Amino acid sequence: MSSSCGFIPVRSLRLPPEVVSVSQLVGFIQELVEENFVDVLVQGELANYSRPASGHCYFTLKDSRSQLRCVQFRSSARLLRFRPDDGMEVICRGRLSVYSQRGDLQLIVDTLEPVGLGGLQLAFQQLKDRLLAEGLFAAERKRPLPAFPMTVGVVTSATGAALQDILQVLRRRSTGLRVLVRPVPVQGDAAAAAIAQAIAELNEEGSAQVMIVGRGGGSLEDLCAFNEEVVARAIHASAIPVVSAVGHEVDITIADLVADLRAPTPSVAAELVTKNRLELEQHLDHLGRRLLNRMRSHLQLEKARLSTLEARLQSPGETLLLQGQRLSSLRQRLRVAMERQLDLHRGGLAALAGKLDALSPLKVLERGYAIVQLESSGALLQSP
Repeated sequence: MSSSCGFIPVRSLRLPPEVVSVSQLVGFIQELVEENFVDVLVQGELANYSRPASGHCYFTLKDSRSQLRCVQFRSSARLLRFRPDDGMEVICRGRLSVYSQRGDLQLIVDTLEPVGLGGLQLAFQQLKDRLLAEGLFAAERKRPLPAFPMTVGVVTSATGAALQDILQVLRRRSTGLRVLVRPVPVQGDAAAAAIAQAIAELNEEGSAQVMIVGRGGGSLEDLCAFNEEVVARAIHASAIPVVSAVGHEVDITIADLVADLRAPTPSVAAELVTKNRLELEQHLDHLGRRLLNRMRSHLQLEKARLSTLEARLQSPGETLLLQGQRLSSLRQRLRVAMERQLDLHRGGLAALAGKLDALSPLKVLERGYAIVQLESSGALLQSP
Protein backbone atom coordinates (compact mmCIF):
# COMPACT_ATOMS: atom_id res chain seq x y z
CA MET A 1 0.00 0.00 0.00
CA SER A 2 1.16 3.54 -0.65
CA SER A 3 1.76 6.01 2.13
CA SER A 4 -0.85 8.33 0.58
CA CYS A 5 -3.50 6.19 2.25
CA GLY A 6 -1.97 6.88 5.67
CA PHE A 7 -0.05 3.57 5.99
CA ILE A 8 3.27 3.13 7.77
CA PRO A 9 5.74 0.27 7.38
CA VAL A 10 4.32 -2.22 9.89
CA ARG A 11 7.53 -4.31 10.04
CA SER A 12 9.24 -1.48 11.97
CA LEU A 13 6.87 -1.97 14.94
CA ARG A 14 7.79 -4.45 17.65
CA LEU A 15 5.87 -5.92 20.57
CA PRO A 16 7.30 -5.35 24.04
CA PRO A 17 9.56 -8.25 25.17
CA GLU A 18 7.53 -9.15 28.25
CA VAL A 19 4.42 -11.34 28.29
CA VAL A 20 1.24 -9.36 27.59
CA SER A 21 -2.43 -10.06 28.21
CA VAL A 22 -4.99 -10.60 25.49
CA SER A 23 -6.45 -7.16 26.12
CA GLN A 24 -3.00 -5.59 25.90
CA LEU A 25 -2.28 -7.34 22.62
CA VAL A 26 -5.64 -6.44 21.13
CA GLY A 27 -5.22 -2.87 22.35
CA PHE A 28 -1.79 -2.68 20.75
CA ILE A 29 -3.19 -3.96 17.46
CA GLN A 30 -6.15 -1.56 17.73
CA GLU A 31 -3.86 1.40 18.26
CA LEU A 32 -1.62 0.29 15.41
CA VAL A 33 -4.53 -0.14 13.01
CA GLU A 34 -6.59 2.89 13.94
CA GLU A 35 -3.65 5.29 13.89
CA ASN A 36 -2.34 4.16 10.53
CA PHE A 37 -5.29 2.99 8.42
CA VAL A 38 -7.37 6.13 8.68
CA ASP A 39 -8.26 6.67 5.01
CA VAL A 40 -8.32 3.56 2.85
CA LEU A 41 -10.02 2.68 -0.43
CA VAL A 42 -11.06 -0.96 -0.72
CA GLN A 43 -12.74 -2.66 -3.67
CA GLY A 44 -14.71 -5.86 -3.27
CA GLU A 45 -18.02 -7.65 -3.59
CA LEU A 46 -20.91 -6.93 -1.20
CA ALA A 47 -22.28 -9.83 0.82
CA ASN A 48 -24.76 -10.16 3.72
CA TYR A 49 -25.90 -6.56 3.31
CA SER A 50 -28.46 -5.47 5.92
CA ARG A 51 -29.92 -2.21 7.17
CA PRO A 52 -31.96 -2.68 10.36
CA ALA A 53 -34.27 -0.12 11.95
CA SER A 54 -31.33 1.68 13.56
CA GLY A 55 -30.32 2.98 10.12
CA HIS A 56 -26.78 1.58 10.35
CA CYS A 57 -25.66 -0.70 7.49
CA TYR A 58 -23.77 -3.93 8.05
CA PHE A 59 -22.15 -6.01 5.34
CA THR A 60 -19.13 -8.04 4.32
CA LEU A 61 -16.68 -6.95 1.65
CA LYS A 62 -14.97 -9.91 -0.01
CA ASP A 63 -12.89 -11.10 -2.92
CA SER A 64 -11.79 -14.57 -4.00
CA ARG A 65 -9.34 -14.97 -1.07
CA SER A 66 -10.45 -12.78 1.84
CA GLN A 67 -13.34 -10.99 3.45
CA LEU A 68 -13.70 -7.98 5.72
CA ARG A 69 -16.50 -6.96 8.06
CA CYS A 70 -17.85 -3.47 7.37
CA VAL A 71 -20.23 -1.03 9.02
CA GLN A 72 -21.62 2.25 7.69
CA PHE A 73 -23.26 4.33 10.37
CA ARG A 74 -26.58 6.05 9.84
CA SER A 75 -25.12 9.54 9.36
CA SER A 76 -23.19 8.30 6.32
CA ALA A 77 -25.71 5.72 5.13
CA ARG A 78 -28.48 8.31 4.73
CA LEU A 79 -26.39 9.99 2.01
CA LEU A 80 -26.48 6.89 -0.21
CA ARG A 81 -28.08 7.67 -3.57
CA PHE A 82 -28.47 4.04 -4.62
CA ARG A 83 -29.58 0.79 -3.00
CA PRO A 84 -26.66 -1.59 -2.34
CA ASP A 85 -27.35 -5.26 -3.06
CA ASP A 86 -25.45 -8.46 -2.44
CA GLY A 87 -23.13 -9.34 -5.31
CA MET A 88 -22.56 -5.71 -6.28
CA GLU A 89 -18.94 -4.68 -6.85
CA VAL A 90 -18.21 -1.52 -4.87
CA ILE A 91 -15.40 0.72 -3.67
CA CYS A 92 -15.51 1.64 0.01
CA ARG A 93 -13.68 4.53 1.58
CA GLY A 94 -13.19 4.59 5.31
CA ARG A 95 -10.95 3.71 8.23
CA LEU A 96 -9.98 0.41 9.78
CA SER A 97 -10.94 -0.33 13.34
CA VAL A 98 -10.63 -3.22 15.77
CA TYR A 99 -13.63 -4.32 17.81
CA SER A 100 -11.73 -5.07 21.00
CA GLN A 101 -14.33 -7.31 22.65
CA ARG A 102 -13.96 -9.89 19.88
CA GLY A 103 -10.68 -8.86 18.35
CA ASP A 104 -12.42 -8.42 15.00
CA LEU A 105 -11.04 -6.20 12.28
CA GLN A 106 -13.68 -4.04 10.60
CA LEU A 107 -13.91 -1.18 8.15
CA ILE A 108 -15.85 1.91 9.22
CA VAL A 109 -17.24 3.03 5.85
CA ASP A 110 -17.70 6.72 5.05
CA THR A 111 -18.61 6.44 1.36
CA LEU A 112 -19.76 3.59 -0.84
CA GLU A 113 -19.70 3.79 -4.64
CA PRO A 114 -20.58 1.14 -7.22
CA VAL A 115 -17.93 0.06 -9.69
CA GLY A 116 -18.90 0.96 -13.26
CA LEU A 117 -22.01 3.14 -13.09
CA GLY A 118 -21.74 6.07 -10.71
CA GLY A 119 -23.84 6.07 -7.57
CA LEU A 120 -26.26 8.70 -8.85
CA GLN A 121 -26.70 6.95 -12.18
CA LEU A 122 -27.28 3.61 -10.47
CA ALA A 123 -29.77 5.20 -8.07
CA PHE A 124 -31.59 6.72 -11.05
CA GLN A 125 -31.79 3.36 -12.81
CA GLN A 126 -32.93 1.49 -9.70
CA LEU A 127 -35.72 3.97 -8.94
CA LYS A 128 -36.73 4.12 -12.59
CA ASP A 129 -37.10 0.34 -12.78
CA ARG A 130 -39.13 0.22 -9.56
CA LEU A 131 -41.54 3.03 -10.50
CA LEU A 132 -41.93 1.62 -14.01
CA ALA A 133 -43.01 -1.70 -12.49
CA GLU A 134 -45.57 0.17 -10.35
CA GLY A 135 -47.06 1.87 -13.42
CA LEU A 136 -46.17 5.47 -12.54
CA PHE A 137 -44.93 6.12 -16.08
CA ALA A 138 -47.96 4.60 -17.85
CA ALA A 139 -49.28 6.67 -20.75
CA GLU A 140 -52.92 5.99 -19.83
CA ARG A 141 -52.59 7.81 -16.50
CA LYS A 142 -51.25 11.01 -18.07
CA ARG A 143 -53.85 13.78 -18.29
CA PRO A 144 -54.30 16.40 -21.01
CA LEU A 145 -53.48 20.00 -20.18
CA PRO A 146 -56.36 22.49 -19.93
CA ALA A 147 -56.78 24.53 -23.11
CA PHE A 148 -57.14 27.94 -21.45
CA PRO A 149 -55.97 27.91 -17.82
CA MET A 150 -56.73 30.97 -15.73
CA THR A 151 -54.16 30.12 -13.02
CA VAL A 152 -50.75 28.46 -13.42
CA GLY A 153 -48.70 27.11 -10.52
CA VAL A 154 -44.90 27.24 -10.69
CA VAL A 155 -42.52 25.27 -8.45
CA THR A 156 -38.90 26.36 -8.92
CA SER A 157 -36.12 28.43 -7.40
CA ALA A 158 -36.96 32.04 -6.61
CA THR A 159 -33.52 33.19 -7.74
CA GLY A 160 -32.90 31.00 -10.77
CA ALA A 161 -33.15 31.97 -14.42
CA ALA A 162 -35.86 29.36 -14.94
CA LEU A 163 -38.45 31.41 -13.04
CA GLN A 164 -37.73 34.55 -15.05
CA ASP A 165 -37.92 32.61 -18.31
CA ILE A 166 -41.29 31.15 -17.34
CA LEU A 167 -42.76 34.47 -16.23
CA GLN A 168 -41.54 36.27 -19.34
CA VAL A 169 -43.17 33.74 -21.67
CA LEU A 170 -46.42 33.69 -19.69
CA ARG A 171 -46.69 37.48 -19.77
CA ARG A 172 -45.99 37.60 -23.50
CA ARG A 173 -48.45 34.90 -24.49
CA SER A 174 -51.39 35.46 -22.17
CA THR A 175 -52.93 38.50 -20.51
CA GLY A 176 -54.81 38.33 -17.25
CA LEU A 177 -53.17 35.04 -16.29
CA ARG A 178 -52.70 34.44 -12.57
CA VAL A 179 -49.38 32.82 -11.59
CA LEU A 180 -48.85 31.13 -8.21
CA VAL A 181 -45.13 30.73 -7.50
CA ARG A 182 -43.94 28.33 -4.81
CA PRO A 183 -40.21 29.10 -4.40
CA VAL A 184 -38.10 26.10 -3.39
CA PRO A 185 -34.43 25.09 -3.30
CA VAL A 186 -33.77 22.98 -6.39
CA GLN A 187 -30.57 21.31 -5.20
CA GLY A 188 -29.11 20.24 -1.89
CA ASP A 189 -30.22 17.79 0.76
CA ALA A 190 -33.49 19.61 1.54
CA ALA A 191 -34.52 20.25 -2.06
CA ALA A 192 -36.52 17.09 -2.79
CA ALA A 193 -38.69 17.38 0.31
CA ALA A 194 -39.30 21.08 -0.37
CA ILE A 195 -40.35 20.40 -3.98
CA ALA A 196 -42.75 17.66 -2.90
CA GLN A 197 -44.23 19.93 -0.22
CA ALA A 198 -44.75 22.77 -2.73
CA ILE A 199 -46.60 20.44 -5.11
CA ALA A 200 -48.84 19.33 -2.25
CA GLU A 201 -49.50 22.95 -1.21
CA LEU A 202 -50.61 23.95 -4.71
CA ASN A 203 -53.03 21.03 -4.70
CA GLU A 204 -54.38 22.07 -1.31
CA GLU A 205 -54.79 25.68 -2.48
CA GLY A 206 -56.74 24.31 -5.44
CA SER A 207 -57.00 27.28 -7.80
CA ALA A 208 -54.27 26.32 -10.30
CA GLN A 209 -55.44 24.38 -13.36
CA VAL A 210 -51.92 23.35 -14.41
CA MET A 211 -48.49 23.28 -12.75
CA ILE A 212 -44.89 23.71 -13.96
CA VAL A 213 -42.18 21.98 -11.89
CA GLY A 214 -38.60 22.54 -12.94
CA ARG A 215 -35.24 24.27 -12.93
CA GLY A 216 -32.43 25.20 -15.29
CA GLY A 217 -29.78 22.82 -16.57
CA GLY A 218 -26.97 21.29 -14.57
CA SER A 219 -24.96 18.17 -13.86
CA LEU A 220 -26.47 14.90 -12.68
CA GLU A 221 -25.64 15.95 -9.12
CA ASP A 222 -27.41 19.30 -9.65
CA LEU A 223 -30.57 17.60 -10.93
CA CYS A 224 -30.66 14.78 -8.39
CA ALA A 225 -33.53 16.34 -6.36
CA PHE A 226 -35.79 15.67 -9.36
CA ASN A 227 -34.66 12.03 -9.33
CA GLU A 228 -35.85 11.47 -5.75
CA GLU A 229 -38.75 9.16 -5.00
CA VAL A 230 -40.53 11.72 -2.80
CA VAL A 231 -40.81 14.11 -5.77
CA ALA A 232 -42.02 11.34 -8.08
CA ARG A 233 -44.70 10.35 -5.58
CA ALA A 234 -45.84 13.96 -5.16
CA ILE A 235 -46.21 14.42 -8.92
CA HIS A 236 -48.07 11.13 -9.22
CA ALA A 237 -50.45 12.12 -6.40
CA SER A 238 -51.14 15.61 -7.81
CA ALA A 239 -54.73 16.27 -8.88
CA ILE A 240 -53.40 19.15 -11.00
CA PRO A 241 -51.73 18.21 -14.31
CA VAL A 242 -47.96 18.64 -14.01
CA VAL A 243 -45.51 19.77 -16.70
CA SER A 244 -41.92 18.84 -15.84
CA ALA A 245 -39.24 21.23 -17.12
CA VAL A 246 -35.94 20.13 -15.63
CA GLY A 247 -32.63 21.16 -17.18
CA HIS A 248 -31.92 21.15 -20.88
CA GLU A 249 -33.37 19.02 -23.64
CA VAL A 250 -30.82 16.24 -23.14
CA ASP A 251 -31.54 15.92 -19.41
CA ILE A 252 -34.06 13.23 -18.45
CA THR A 253 -35.17 12.90 -14.83
CA ILE A 254 -37.59 10.71 -12.92
CA ALA A 255 -39.84 13.77 -12.59
CA ASP A 256 -40.00 13.99 -16.40
CA LEU A 257 -41.12 10.37 -16.65
CA VAL A 258 -43.88 10.69 -14.02
CA ALA A 259 -45.22 14.09 -15.12
CA ASP A 260 -48.23 14.43 -17.41
CA LEU A 261 -46.03 16.23 -19.95
CA ARG A 262 -42.29 16.81 -20.27
CA ALA A 263 -40.94 20.09 -21.61
CA PRO A 264 -37.31 20.32 -22.77
CA THR A 265 -36.82 23.69 -21.05
CA PRO A 266 -38.75 25.92 -18.62
CA SER A 267 -39.50 28.40 -21.43
CA VAL A 268 -41.07 25.68 -23.55
CA ALA A 269 -43.10 24.57 -20.54
CA ALA A 270 -44.60 28.06 -20.29
CA GLU A 271 -45.46 27.93 -24.00
CA LEU A 272 -47.11 24.53 -23.63
CA VAL A 273 -49.46 25.61 -20.83
CA THR A 274 -50.69 28.79 -22.55
CA LYS A 275 -51.99 29.90 -25.92
CA ASN A 276 -50.51 33.03 -27.45
CA ARG A 277 -52.63 36.08 -28.19
CA LEU A 278 -52.83 35.43 -31.95
CA GLU A 279 -54.05 31.89 -31.33
CA LEU A 280 -56.61 33.22 -28.87
CA GLU A 281 -57.84 35.83 -31.34
CA GLN A 282 -58.13 33.22 -34.08
CA HIS A 283 -59.96 30.89 -31.75
CA LEU A 284 -62.38 33.60 -30.64
CA ASP A 285 -62.96 34.63 -34.27
CA HIS A 286 -63.74 31.03 -35.14
CA LEU A 287 -66.16 30.74 -32.22
CA GLY A 288 -67.80 34.03 -33.26
CA ARG A 289 -68.38 32.80 -36.81
CA ARG A 290 -69.84 29.55 -35.55
CA LEU A 291 -72.17 31.44 -33.21
CA LEU A 292 -73.28 33.80 -35.99
CA ASN A 293 -74.01 30.90 -38.36
CA ARG A 294 -76.01 29.13 -35.68
CA MET A 295 -78.02 32.29 -34.99
CA ARG A 296 -78.74 32.83 -38.70
CA SER A 297 -79.84 29.23 -39.13
CA HIS A 298 -82.11 29.49 -36.12
CA LEU A 299 -83.64 32.76 -37.34
CA GLN A 300 -84.36 31.27 -40.78
CA LEU A 301 -86.08 28.31 -39.19
CA GLU A 302 -88.22 30.54 -36.99
CA LYS A 303 -89.13 32.75 -39.98
CA ALA A 304 -90.32 29.70 -41.90
CA ARG A 305 -92.46 28.60 -38.98
CA LEU A 306 -93.90 32.11 -38.65
CA SER A 307 -94.74 32.20 -42.36
CA THR A 308 -96.64 28.93 -42.02
CA LEU A 309 -98.64 30.27 -39.10
CA GLU A 310 -99.39 33.51 -40.96
CA ALA A 311 -100.68 31.58 -43.97
CA ARG A 312 -103.01 29.61 -41.75
CA LEU A 313 -104.38 32.79 -40.15
CA GLN A 314 -104.93 34.79 -43.37
CA SER A 315 -108.51 33.35 -44.10
CA PRO A 316 -110.24 32.47 -40.80
CA GLY A 317 -113.74 32.53 -42.47
CA GLU A 318 -112.76 29.83 -44.90
CA THR A 319 -111.35 27.79 -42.05
CA LEU A 320 -114.60 28.15 -40.08
CA LEU A 321 -116.66 27.16 -43.15
CA LEU A 322 -114.61 24.04 -43.67
CA GLN A 323 -114.91 23.13 -40.02
CA GLY A 324 -118.72 23.73 -40.13
CA GLN A 325 -119.07 21.44 -43.15
CA ARG A 326 -117.03 18.81 -41.41
CA LEU A 327 -119.26 19.15 -38.31
CA SER A 328 -122.47 18.72 -40.41
CA SER A 329 -121.04 15.66 -42.09
CA LEU A 330 -120.16 14.15 -38.74
CA ARG A 331 -123.65 14.93 -37.38
CA GLN A 332 -125.30 13.15 -40.36
CA ARG A 333 -123.04 10.16 -40.02
CA LEU A 334 -123.87 9.97 -36.32
CA ARG A 335 -127.65 10.05 -37.02
CA VAL A 336 -127.40 7.25 -39.60
CA ALA A 337 -125.28 5.15 -37.28
CA MET A 338 -127.75 5.59 -34.40
CA GLU A 339 -130.74 4.58 -36.58
CA ARG A 340 -128.91 1.52 -37.81
CA GLN A 341 -128.15 0.48 -34.25
CA LEU A 342 -131.79 1.03 -33.21
CA ASP A 343 -133.05 -1.12 -36.12
CA LEU A 344 -130.71 -3.89 -35.13
CA HIS A 345 -131.89 -3.78 -31.54
CA ARG A 346 -135.60 -3.68 -32.61
CA GLY A 347 -135.16 -6.82 -34.71
CA GLY A 348 -133.49 -8.60 -31.82
CA LEU A 349 -136.24 -7.67 -29.39
CA ALA A 350 -138.97 -8.87 -31.82
CA ALA A 351 -137.26 -12.27 -32.15
CA LEU A 352 -137.04 -12.65 -28.39
CA ALA A 353 -140.72 -11.66 -27.95
CA GLY A 354 -141.75 -14.35 -30.46
CA LYS A 355 -139.87 -17.01 -28.53
CA LEU A 356 -141.46 -15.95 -25.26
CA ASP A 357 -144.95 -15.95 -26.80
CA ALA A 358 -144.49 -19.48 -28.14
CA LEU A 359 -143.62 -20.70 -24.67
CA SER A 360 -146.63 -19.01 -23.00
CA PRO A 361 -149.12 -21.39 -21.11
CA LEU A 362 -152.02 -19.72 -22.88
CA LYS A 363 -150.68 -20.91 -26.20
CA VAL A 364 -150.63 -24.47 -24.81
CA LEU A 365 -154.31 -24.26 -23.75
CA GLU A 366 -155.23 -22.93 -27.20
CA ARG A 367 -153.96 -26.20 -28.66
CA GLY A 368 -156.61 -28.25 -26.63
CA TYR A 369 -154.77 -28.93 -23.47
CA ALA A 370 -156.45 -28.38 -20.01
CA ILE A 371 -155.57 -28.32 -16.35
CA VAL A 372 -158.01 -30.51 -14.25
CA GLN A 373 -158.09 -30.23 -10.48
CA LEU A 374 -160.14 -32.40 -8.09
CA GLU A 375 -162.60 -30.39 -6.12
CA SER A 376 -162.43 -32.58 -3.07
CA SER A 377 -158.68 -32.62 -2.62
CA GLY A 378 -157.46 -29.91 -4.90
CA ALA A 379 -154.99 -32.34 -6.49
CA LEU A 380 -154.11 -32.05 -10.17
CA LEU A 381 -155.35 -34.82 -12.36
CA GLN A 382 -152.74 -36.19 -14.71
CA SER A 383 -153.30 -37.89 -18.04
CA PRO A 384 -152.73 -41.69 -17.86
